[in-house]
Amino acid sequence: MDEPASAAELAGARGARPPIERGEGASIGARSSAAAGPRAIVETVRFGLKEMGARRSVALYLKANKKDGFDCQSCAWPSPDGKRNVAEFCENGAKAISSEATTKRVTRDFFARWSVDELARESDRWLNDQGRLTEPMVRRPGHDHYEPIGWDDAFALIADELHQLDSPDQAAFYTSGRTSNEAAFLYQLFVRQFGTNNLPDCSNMCHESSGTAMVESIGVGKSTVVFDDFDATDTVFIIGQNPGTNHPRMLSALERAKRNGATIVSINPLPEAGLFRVRNPNPQEAPDPIRFLPELLGAGTALSDLHLPVRVNGDVALVKGIMKAVLEEEEQRPGEVLDHRFIERHTHGFSAFADDLRSLTWDRIVDACGVDEGQIRAAGRIAAQAKRMIACWAMGLTQHRNGVDNVATVLNLLLLGGHMGRPGAGACCVRGHSNVQGDRTMGIWERMNPGFMDALGAEFSFTPPPDAGLDSVDAIRAMHAGDVKVFVAMGGNLLGAAPDTDYTAVAFQRCSLTVQISTKLHRGHLVGGRTALILPCLGRSEVDRQRMGEQFVTVEDSLGVVSSSRGSVEPAAPDLRSEPAIVAGLAEAVLGRSGTVEWSALADDYDRIRDHIANVVPGFEDFNDRIRRDVFYLPNAARQREFKTSTHKANFAIAELPVHALQPDEYLLTTIRSHDQFNTTIYGDDDRYRGVFGGRRVIFINADDAAAGGLRAGQLVDVTSHFDGQTRVAPSVKVVPYPIARRSAAMYYPEANVLVPVGSVATKSNTPTSKSIRITLAPANSR
Repeated sequence: MDEPASAAELAGARGARPPIERGEGASIGARSSAAAGPRAIVETVRFGLKEMGARRSVALYLKANKKDGFDCQSCAWPSPDGKRNVAEFCENGAKAISSEATTKRVTRDFFARWSVDELARESDRWLNDQGRLTEPMVRRPGHDHYEPIGWDDAFALIADELHQLDSPDQAAFYTSGRTSNEAAFLYQLFVRQFGTNNLPDCSNMCHESSGTAMVESIGVGKSTVVFDDFDATDTVFIIGQNPGTNHPRMLSALERAKRNGATIVSINPLPEAGLFRVRNPNPQEAPDPIRFLPELLGAGTALSDLHLPVRVNGDVALVKGIMKAVLEEEEQRPGEVLDHRFIERHTHGFSAFADDLRSLTWDRIVDACGVDEGQIRAAGRIAAQAKRMIACWAMGLTQHRNGVDNVATVLNLLLLGGHMGRPGAGACCVRGHSNVQGDRTMGIWERMNPGFMDALGAEFSFTPPPDAGLDSVDAIRAMHAGDVKVFVAMGGNLLGAAPDTDYTAVAFQRCSLTVQISTKLHRGHLVGGRTALILPCLGRSEVDRQRMGEQFVTVEDSLGVVSSSRGSVEPAAPDLRSEPAIVAGLAEAVLGRSGTVEWSALADDYDRIRDHIANVVPGFEDFNDRIRRDVFYLPNAARQREFKTSTHKANFAIAELPVHALQPDEYLLTTIRSHDQFNTTIYGDDDRYRGVFGGRRVIFINADDAAAGGLRAGQLVDVTSHFDGQTRVAPSVKVVPYPIARRSAAMYYPEANVLVPVGSVATKSNTPTSKSIRITLAPANSR
């Protein structure tokens, strides 16, 4: 059971929150009318020059996402299977590349000057701006400064802490989506040989609801489309996703689909710039200046034909309304709308599903989603006419209590028209981080399937632990309760991504040891266990030299494409190690050299890791030969209309409409990124797409809601969340009237994470409900 936090713990937890902005905070200006365009070029050049200089910028930008280059550290949107653009990157990807390849350095002198308490008073942007970490550092019990430590001593310290545990399950080993396939495979092998399945990862925090729903509905937890399907589709639904900021290269695929005649429907509480229009600054190998320049400098390409401003977590009601309209079209034109052949041959549960839709009244649908019946019927007509439909979604659907139902309902829409396993059609679950999907494929999961575990055990002559491990939320709760005492993170910033910031900070403080394997400084380094280690690693863009020569790694993108990644610039410091080398060194220190794995040999030559992957993971046969020839797709049974579910068919799911019953002064809050950040990494304080400049502590609410609540633009308010009789407060947040759906609100994370209750999670997937937070607003300091 959780113990109440002590005064000292609560004092430390305050350092886990991003500080209140100095001065007046954000100013509000004009919003962008289109995504990308000349401003994206200017920002890319400006950021690159600031962080890397001109020559380094050009060299790295032109290598990003190329087959002979490195995979961008940012989002998991795929690159074209064949010929790629001269500039195969976006503005936000360029910021991620520049941030990693910066010429700034964080040295031992920096840590000698700055105490942890002093660093905690600085902004997340300032922390990231300090530069690359250069050598292992340790903060010892009772100390407020990090000091240098050698690699061997760091590994010995970790080994000593792990050996003192009563059980391997008292340790948790986190992974971020930056980790390569090779590092992830080695990491999970070490953890399981140590004796636990406690492998929480960033997917637990974001797309676990997607995987859960997809496996139940279609038997595979990954996207069913391939890259070229966007050229063949006639209809695209974009639901709960903001591609202009979170996956900007996706705009090129949407632009091509639009030019090929596709109809695009967007469903989102906010009217994001990237949903409506794009000015593509990304020329092909031989751009036509007569066409390219006017488009870049002009209005650009219109994207959405229909936008539905759904209330926060009104998606089940809205999509059920669209499907109800499709059924009504079928009743008017029997045999002409639904794909009856597909439904009869390949699906289960249609009759009960259809009866549920018929029983749902339009009044209930409209009341639950906030979109009028005419707009919903218009979307229904588009869906009814579609012959090749793609449905795309992201975390706007997954981080709700009913996140699994949200995704299952979207899959129902695809199944109605047979939009599965044919060109130009299918499910497109857009993952957020570069290799988060590959991590899962490589075994980073607390509940890997028996087939994988048996193959892993046979390959390395050991018996993997049989019991399920802890996911991210459960690991945080276990740390808070004292049941997990050692926390090791392979990349990422769990403190900045997790719910309930104060609770999570106390959980970290209660560990005997926390270890962060990182490239840059972040707030997670400042709130750690009694002993805290920082182990600096190579970045994706850097040359990886091991004993057997230069190495490359591989990643898997959102569409299941495996590609190679090879860095090209010199490492930021001579004492950096690659992630595989760090895992190997740690494994040897903890497990010794007498086991079944030659850890050093695997770190010396990544081909040896890939040979083991080929023997364990389906779809990776002849891995080394195939990846040297080209990229390749992993098998996906649903693409062949083979559904590996309990019924051996695709399953229609019946989802109840969520009931929020908001009080007159309550809103439902969703967390979002600004345009100047990637995940928890803050690059700047501007969000030009939404017209916010110079600050981040803002809350977007509908102008009519603001007026009804007596709130004015620019007013500072305290935001209070309400859950299970508990309240949490984010103070001093500026009101921004915005064309968001009524009774909805939005704030940037990590500033809003303090409001997300750790106990509020999605059914089945245990994902935090960061997109469904019940809040009230009050003038600042009125409590």
